[in-house]
Amino acid sequence: MTSKRERALGAAVDLLGTEGLRALTHARVDERAELPKGSTSNYFRTRAALLEGVVDWMVRQESPTVGAALDVRTADELVEELARLFEFMMGPNRVVTTARMVLRLEAGHDPALRQALARGGAAMTDLVVPVLARLGASEPQLAATAIGVCGQGFFVQAIAGGTTPDPRPVLGVVVRGALA
Repeated sequence: MTSKRERALGAAVDLLGTEGLRALTHARVDERAELPKGSTSNYFRTRAALLEGVVDWMVRQESPTVGAALDVRTADELVEELARLFEFMMGPNRVVTTARMVLRLEAGHDPALRQALARGGAAMTDLVVPVLARLGASEPQLAATAIGVCGQGFFVQAIAGGTTPDPRPVLGVVVRGALA
């Protein structure tokens, strides 16, 4: 059974990903999560606390999927699994991905949110670094950062630009360049 706190966070992500930042209020989260009025504010007293909770929730939800995609033995397998991960993020997980992009834009004006997103990004990067090291990257941390930035660019292009390009050619260049 999902706790009320988790229901509130899931509803907050859904609001961000479907209606944008302006739709995110404690009352709207309560309504979307079908919680009694005031429930979300009991867990997250401020909007800043709610946003930080949303970021942490997204990392908890996505880490297992990202980790599973990284069980690879070759550069070609890594490119393919990263492409599948992109397809998941833009398919079944599109609302969460869109919510993350909304938060990234807001982070330009919100240092606390920027720090929360940086922690989340670091957690994802930490999943990729050992894979790149095992595959022979001379600078696995830098390579993992490049892959993450590349992925974020694809997400922006797909969400804001309305096009979903095949990420394989670009990911191939980034991954193979990191392993050269």
